[in-house]
Amino acid sequence: MSAGAVGDAESVAASRAWWDADATDYQAEHGAFLGDADFVWCPERLREADAHLLGPVVGLVGKRVLEVGCGAASCSRWLVDRGADAVGVDLSAGMLREARAASRRTGTEVPLVQADASRLPFPDDGFDLACSAFGAVPFVADSAALMAEVARVLRPGGRWVFAVNHPLRWIFPDDPGEDGLTVAHSYFDRTGYAEFDDAGRATYVEHHRTLGDRIAEIVGAGFVLEGLVEPEWPAGLTDVWGQWSPLRGALFPGTAIFRCRLPG
Repeated sequence: MSAGAVGDAESVAASRAWWDADATDYQAEHGAFLGDADFVWCPERLREADAHLLGPVVGLVGKRVLEVGCGAASCSRWLVDRGADAVGVDLSAGMLREARAASRRTGTEVPLVQADASRLPFPDDGFDLACSAFGAVPFVADSAALMAEVARVLRPGGRWVFAVNHPLRWIFPDDPGEDGLTVAHSYFDRTGYAEFDDAGRATYVEHHRTLGDRIAEIVGAGFVLEGLVEPEWPAGLTDVWGQWSPLRGALFPGTAIFRCRLPG
């Protein structure tokens, strides 16, 4: 159903409730793939250890890093294990509960903050790097405000790297099989997707932006776009994750990773 009528407050409430309720099941289904202390950018299994989208691994030592929409904070723990000073922020208390459990399992502690990503409770210029692997950005109604908030909390010269569903995927049904190969929606329809309960309240929301929209948000927040990564489906990966599959991955991208930097 359309998310066009779902405003910011309703979108926040829906996402908080959804991820609070789904956190345990999500980790049970995907936790082994993501790892307790690994930085996996996407279902195509691109790892930061190989991609260096945040810069050389040795350069992470001592860096102040914010993980936006951290979920169970596996990326933050990977960063801490490499000498970074990482902080995880997420809207969902349920996901942060999973993050604390993973920290106990690994022995790697990460400071965790519950907050809306478009209203970050941090001072200006407090971080060297910010990252998000499918966290927050697709679920925020005013994603331009999110970009501006990330820019605010980064120091001049700071880098912001985030992964989201590739906007091209919105034209296809959310199906990993043959039915997911036929165009069903307009790429230019920004109404996104929402589910509602019997009372008409949104229970799950994702917001669609085109590539041009994303770039406009990035530039509008003051960032320079350094690169756009569209990971190819790797040979030998047979796992299906929701709409991601070897069938679709061989034909068109499922993930877009934006690599941005503040001037200075």
